[in-house]
Amino acid sequence: MPITRSQQKEKTRRAIIQAALNQLSADKSFASISLREVAREADIAPASFYRHFKDMEELGLTLVDECGLALRQLMRKARKRFAEGGSVINTSVETFMEFTEQNPNIFRLLFHERSGTAFALRSAVGREIQYFIAELADYLDDYNSDKSMAYTQAEAMVAVVFNAGAESLDAKPSARKAISERAMIQLRFIASGAHEAAKKKGNLDQ
Repeated sequence: MPITRSQQKEKTRRAIIQAALNQLSADKSFASISLREVAREADIAPASFYRHFKDMEELGLTLVDECGLALRQLMRKARKRFAEGGSVINTSVETFMEFTEQNPNIFRLLFHERSGTAFALRSAVGREIQYFIAELADYLDDYNSDKSMAYTQAEAMVAVVFNAGAESLDAKPSARKAISERAMIQLRFIASGAHEAAKKKGNLDQ
């Protein structure tokens, strides 16, 4: 069956998105990628880019949306693993590190643009991370009736795993293992502190 025009358009659009991700590296953020580089990687003429995106900023925002979807899929995968038993902390770190290893450039985009110079991209990344924190807080809320405390714990946990993910991107396998183990210890400290804080708050409320 011949491909339709709309299918071809979507195929080219996906090629542009993937081309932009492929350009990212340890030394190259989205802000340093040119339209011509993306077009060349996607095997299209530069002028054809504008049939799919208004400009590079719109492409960047689309990439952030893709990253947000990947994070939500990651959280669903982690929650499914939680239900199967085992350590929640170990599972969280292992799942996140798998994600960064399998999707390094998605994480590079989040990490670089989280503090990048483009306000629109920085804000979009911030929103996606907040959604990720909120979903983790929702899970933690099942074990902690204090919503604000669950959110604070989730923020701290996400900070730890994001830092570990960033550090592990270009690390050797042996170093990645050490980074994962350190993150697990840090998360246990956070969980222990949250548990103690909840107990103290419970005593004060009585």
